[in-house]
Amino acid sequence: MTENTPSLSFTIAAEHASLRLDQALAKQCPQFSRARLQEWIRAGRVLVDGAPCGQRDRTRPGQTIAIDAAPTPRKENWQGEDIPLRVLHEDEDIIVLDKPPGLVTHPGAGNPHATLANALLFHCPQLRHIPRAGIVQRLDKDTSGILVVAKSLPAHTRLARDLQAHRIKREYRALALGEMTGGGVVKQPIARHPTRRVRMAVAENGKPAVTRYRLLGRYPGVTELRVSLETGRTHQIRVHLSHIRHPLIGDPIYGGRNRPPKNCPPALRERLRDFPRQALHAESLTLRHPTQGDARHWQTPPPADYLDLLQAIRATAATTAAG
Repeated sequence: MTENTPSLSFTIAAEHASLRLDQALAKQCPQFSRARLQEWIRAGRVLVDGAPCGQRDRTRPGQTIAIDAAPTPRKENWQGEDIPLRVLHEDEDIIVLDKPPGLVTHPGAGNPHATLANALLFHCPQLRHIPRAGIVQRLDKDTSGILVVAKSLPAHTRLARDLQAHRIKREYRALALGEMTGGGVVKQPIARHPTRRVRMAVAENGKPAVTRYRLLGRYPGVTELRVSLETGRTHQIRVHLSHIRHPLIGDPIYGGRNRPPKNCPPALRERLRDFPRQALHAESLTLRHPTQGDARHWQTPPPADYLDLLQAIRATAATTAAG
């Protein structure tokens, strides 16, 4: 079933009898989340033998279920805007995008327009029926790279479940301050900062968070990393790298005063200080297609500003070595 199917009818299987209605529906309609099914029950869009029922009502074998699964506009009053998108892949169920730095993901305080969600609603108006315009994973405004968007409710449910179960693999490239000696893993819980609400922080009462990293290159004062996430907390890479005292170059929130290390060559210090965003790029995405079931992989290179900075870092390192 896809979001374009107006209704779904079936009978309660014997093995699902005596369950609460929402539990039975979750068993027989795994393409939808239980929260969405409960929402439809409350809205009277689920009929049992022709009559609406409560989600706690018990089912009986052979009862006929009819679900009005026709899409309805979401509560968010977001409008489509003609903003260019770099689409890496699109089919009936998903869109895979390469987000540029500087583009906010969703409208919000301070950014009511000109976001990725607005661009998506213009590109694909049916996304007004999908939660958060179908965006399953978000990237910070100044982080570039790959993300996936669901175009149907079943695809959204499957992708959200896979993301929560860590079945979607995401890898990033990052430029961090300092010379790291090897790869590693950071296992530190993350929570909202107790006083600075725009920030996250490592905290004992936070949610579990695991970040793995390995070295791609080490230069005077700078290390390039490939980073993978086992969890998806807000600002996770930025918080964890700052926690181990190797913040991202250009990070305005977690980079402190963004002072290059003392052993960083003077010719490079100004370039590092002036880089206008966190040097973080979502390079690759691997997932199982939510409806077709096969494994898919996409990869995209970092944008020009990242590559230009990396080239300057390498050139300075070569000059320093030669001298």
